[in-house]
Amino acid sequence: MLQSLVFGGRRAADRYKLSNLLFHVRTMSAVHKDTTFFFRQLFDTVSSTYTYLLGDKKTGEAVLIDPVLEHAERDAKLIEELGFKLIYAMNTHMHADHITGTGKLKSIVPGTKSVIGKDSGAQADIHLLDGDLVRFGSHELLAAATPGHTNGCLTYICHEQSLAFTGDTLLIRGCGRTDFQEGNSETLYKSVHNRIFTLPDEYVLYPAHDYRGQTATSVAEEKKYNPRLTKSLAEFVEIMDNLNLPYPKMINKAVPANRVCGLF
Repeated sequence: MLQSLVFGGRRAADRYKLSNLLFHVRTMSAVHKDTTFFFRQLFDTVSSTYTYLLGDKKTGEAVLIDPVLEHAERDAKLIEELGFKLIYAMNTHMHADHITGTGKLKSIVPGTKSVIGKDSGAQADIHLLDGDLVRFGSHELLAAATPGHTNGCLTYICHEQSLAFTGDTLLIRGCGRTDFQEGNSETLYKSVHNRIFTLPDEYVLYPAHDYRGQTATSVAEEKKYNPRLTKSLAEFVEIMDNLNLPYPKMINKAVPANRVCGLF
């Protein structure tokens, strides 16, 4: 199901150019009516976490990105009602503000495999490296390493639909914290500018969280309006060093649990 790909190599570059030619016109909707691609955005009000269900309407294969433990049964029921078979329960990174639902989903949806970046240090059935592809039906997600919030942060890019799931690396008019759990402001800045802002401007971006009621953004918007990442690297580091945010309430429980797929 997974295919290794050298992200910076010729094959990836050729694929990227082809996707630009074929899919250069997009709107803020992630769903193209002429394809078999299915998209659904779900939400957890406690942690303000977005969970994303993607599926192939022809084959019935589906993946779930960033599931929350308390909503595992909700998600499993929805997947069953829609007629999909969940093959991968995935995380963009090892979260500190909620417990992942991947482990529980594996127990209630037989055949589901958990997926996370290898550099996260967390347990999973499949550990992704930069450039790996995750396939479901005729669709695929490219795993792009975007560390800085944590070492294992991945952005999942769907060139076919001109969209990406940025986790906590890039939020809507913001970004993930860098003051705990392997955070590094310089690394995060370079991840965003080198791996996300280099995508075409029209690509729609879906974060792991939003705290102000927004559901999506775009590469063009964030390059123009993000109040932190439009600054110079030095200015960005200074901003991040002076956020003075309270420690995440769930971190002491969430991180140990998420190291073992949410089963603790």
